[in-house]
This record gives sequence, C-alpha cells and structure tokens, in this order.
Amino acid sequence: MATFRDLLTAAKAQIIEVDTAAAADLIAGGAVVLDVREPDEYDQGALPDAIHIPRGHLEAQVEGKVLDKHAQVVVYCAGGVRSAFAAKTLAELGYTDVVSVAGGFGKWKDEGRAWRTPVTLTAEQRNRYQRHLLLPEVGTAGQAKLLASKVLMLGAGGLGSPSAMYLAAAGVGTIGIVDMDEVDASNLQRQILHNMDRVGDRKVDSAKKTLTLLNPDVDVVTYDTRLDASNIMQIIEGYDVIVDGADNFPSRYLLNDASVKLGIPVVHGSIFRFEGMVSVFHPLQGPTYRDMVPEPPPAELAPSCAEAGVLGVLPGIVGSIQALEVIKLLLGLGEGLVGRILSVDTTDMSFRTFNLRPDPANQVTYANRDRIIVQELEGLCAPGLAH
Repeated sequence: MATFRDLLTAAKAQIIEVDTAAAADLIAGGAVVLDVREPDEYDQGALPDAIHIPRGHLEAQVEGKVLDKHAQVVVYCAGGVRSAFAAKTLAELGYTDVVSVAGGFGKWKDEGRAWRTPVTLTAEQRNRYQRHLLLPEVGTAGQAKLLASKVLMLGAGGLGSPSAMYLAAAGVGTIGIVDMDEVDASNLQRQILHNMDRVGDRKVDSAKKTLTLLNPDVDVVTYDTRLDASNIMQIIEGYDVIVDGADNFPSRYLLNDASVKLGIPVVHGSIFRFEGMVSVFHPLQGPTYRDMVPEPPPAELAPSCAEAGVLGVLPGIVGSIQALEVIKLLLGLGEGLVGRILSVDTTDMSFRTFNLRPDPANQVTYANRDRIIVQELEGLCAPGLAH
C-alpha cells in the first residue's frame, strides 16, 4: 500500500517544479498565479494578484477561474506539497503549462519577495455577494472595489430607481441621490424605489429607506435640492461615476459641463414613450453629451414623460443597462458604451448601436477644463467657456 511520501514522490515525478526565483521570472512574464492554501492562510498574506482556490475545491472551481488551459500557471501553497498535487491535478484536467513552486509561500516570504495582505470580506459579505465572487472577472478584489466606490444618481425617478436598486444590490459602497421632488402616486408605475405608503414623502428619503433595507452595506447620501450652477461642483466632486436620469435639457448640459471639468464619467440614459437610449460620456476617453447634442432642441420637440407618456417597464430596461455600464466602468470590464449609443425600441424589441464621435466644434472638453464656466442653460446655447 502506497504511503503519503510515495504519493508525493509520484506526483513530483509527473510535474515541473521550480524554485522561487524561476517562479518570479514566470510571474513577471505574465503567468497566472494560483494559490491553493486554505482561506485563513491566504488571508494572512499572498502573492500579488494571485487567484485563490483552496486545494479541496480545485477540481470544482479552477475551470471557472482559469479559463485558458494553455496559459502558463504558477501554483503555490505554504511549502510546496499541496501545490505539487494541485499541479498534477491541473495536468489531468488538461492544463498544459503548469509549474509548482518548491518551498511555497514560506520560502517566497523569507526571501523578501513581494507579497500583500489580500482584501477580505466579512462572512456576511461573502454570503451576500457569493454569485459575484464566483465570477473570475469580479472575485473578492472586484467586490471590494465596488464596496469602495462612490456613484451619484441624478434623479430618483424612473431611470434612477432601477439603477440605484441594482447598484445597491451589487454592493456599491456609497450611493448619492440628488432629487428635490416628492413621491407622487402617478409616478409609481415606473419609479419602483417608492410605494403608496410614501406618497408625499421626499423622494430622496424614500429612496434611502428602500436602498438601506436592500443592502445595509451601502451608505446612501441624499441631496434634497435642485442641482444648479451654485452647487453642482461641490455635490459631484469625489464621485467615481454619475448616473444621469435627468428629464430636462438644462440639467443635462449643466451636468455635462461640470463632469467634463472634473473628469468624471457620466452614464446617460433617456426614455420617450416606447424608446430609450444609453451612452457613456467619459471626458478622458471619448465624446460627451455636447458632442451628441450640441444645442438643445426646441421645447415642443422635447416633451417630458408627463406630456408624452412612457411605458412603465421601459425605464426599468434602460436604468438596468445604466447600472451595468456603471459596474463595468468601476471594474474595468468588457467594452462599454464610451463613444457608442445604444438605442432600444421596445415595440419591436430591437437594440441598435451607433458610433458617436467627438464634435470638432465642441470646446467643452477635458483639455479645456480650466476654461469651462459651469453656468445655467437658460439663454445659453453656446459652450460655457472663459474667453
């Protein structure tokens, strides 16, 4: 009958084992780093950017976290024993370029090589966000980044409601809400942050109640005020992303100019009857709102929802897409809607994407930020620049 020593010797005969210096070279060259220690060991320190899968869960989880079976993988444990068995298992699963680190994390740390204390979540947070943690693109580090992020909602109405709820559920740590209206029964067919018991309450207060009940991790900051040139810079400064759920052109232009001046990306959404659109205006990466709409259209061509009506579920679709774009921005995931407009027509359920390019005539740009004068739109169609 084989002993543990026999099994370890057999495993090492079937794998490639490298010392810490060689492992460091492979990691510097872009190799995937896999830590197979137990959670309590990992929490006390790990190699930077290591993927953590305890040895007992390796077979069940690795294919969901290390997607490319031809990628170079450096696997380590505390001393090099578990990593040897893990390397053998990875080869059996079809991974073609795997090495085990002799001496493991203990030797790596003793030699003074780079390591860090990983970001950790509480037991309650691991349970709440476990479906996120299973995604390699999010994981613990991504969830911690969401918890440290700050997103400002311009409006707690039809678009702000689904956006805020999904961002709160996702664990965005700070959500600011700007709105100066009261909850109105006629708006409840789309403003799902609120309910009949709160008719007449301030919308920001109602929104805060809903979001904190949904996720106590979230700090909801309320601004029960009209956004204007005198306060917008102070309100939006410090936020990572702004969700534009405004329903009027003056607010959109005011937000554009202030966000461009500060370099804050805006996830824009708008709705009309059965149609909606979403785009991301990132001052540092692409076109902004003034590139799409250089001047406001006449009032008769831009009726509000109160005047033209809107299908209640439409802002749910558009607002949810806005929330998704925010999360992608915060985590650096995928291809966002910077420089693109997503158009939705629910009558035939068609989604179309159009490219948006910078307008050469638009002078309200991040490069000109020192010249931007943030001012009200009334009577102003030209960019607010200092001359």
